[in-house]
Amino acid sequence: MGTHSEPTDSHDLNAPKAPNPPTTLPGFSDALPAPVTAAGRDALDVILARPGRVVVGLDFDGTLAAIVPDPEQARAHPEAVPALAALAPKVASVAVITGRPAGVAVHHGGFAGVAGLEHLVVLGHYGAERWDAVTGTVTAPPAHPGVAAVRAELPGVLERAGARQGTWIEEKGRAVAVHTRRAADPHAAFEALREPLAELATRHGLVVEPGRLVLELRPPGVDKGVALREYVREVGAEAVLYAGDDLGDLPAFTAVEDLRAEGVPGLLVCSGSNEVTALAKRADLVVDGPAGVVRLLGAMAAAMNSPTTG
Repeated sequence: MGTHSEPTDSHDLNAPKAPNPPTTLPGFSDALPAPVTAAGRDALDVILARPGRVVVGLDFDGTLAAIVPDPEQARAHPEAVPALAALAPKVASVAVITGRPAGVAVHHGGFAGVAGLEHLVVLGHYGAERWDAVTGTVTAPPAHPGVAAVRAELPGVLERAGARQGTWIEEKGRAVAVHTRRAADPHAAFEALREPLAELATRHGLVVEPGRLVLELRPPGVDKGVALREYVREVGAEAVLYAGDDLGDLPAFTAVEDLRAEGVPGLLVCSGSNEVTALAKRADLVVDGPAGVVRLLGAMAAAMNSPTTG
């Protein structure tokens, strides 16, 4: 991705190598679920037949990790790393695309220093940061100045908006987010803050990204769709899978649909949720949250071992 050619920040995230994961994973012998759309079924066929030309894109929170009240306590599903380590060597690349800082996602995912994950990258802050397993470092351009200005004004804005008890601010380095999940009425608190936070963001050249009971203020021009599309082009992938659970994943879904129109097969997977239905309506395949995503990844890795898939 061109925005990362001249990094200005670098942090070592290497860790000691873990033992090689097993080729066959307990619990991942399930049959692959069938996509409900013809485009999804065609894409899955290509992914299994030519895995070495495939990019697998994955959201983190809600897709690889369960949604929890405190985002700092979120961790990848216990079988996520073994499933990824079984799958990653067979595909062109696995890209975890998240609104979190890249280093935080690496730490919470347990991705650093794992044998089998050499083809994994984490595109943090919607692609503004990048961590590569090969180097174990994060690279990023300078931060947008509007984030610091918003951070300074945000407590006063929340107070004037009458933010309900339980609403809290998450510092994300290159963005800042307001959560309402702990409020007595989370949805009412969320709706009450939409307009004042949108006004604050606009005044400082930022945008508001709504999510599952969270409103994130971040720089414009970056989203998961841009990050995914640029990375697919960089790798030269001939097929793509993307799995997500939230409104912030809609741009990535659109990117996959655009790639399909250009002749690149794509499979859209929704990590099922009662809170967000927009993705499920557009998905080729809906699975049961992070556990379902992990089972799918493991089943794909096992299917790619089969002589019938080449």
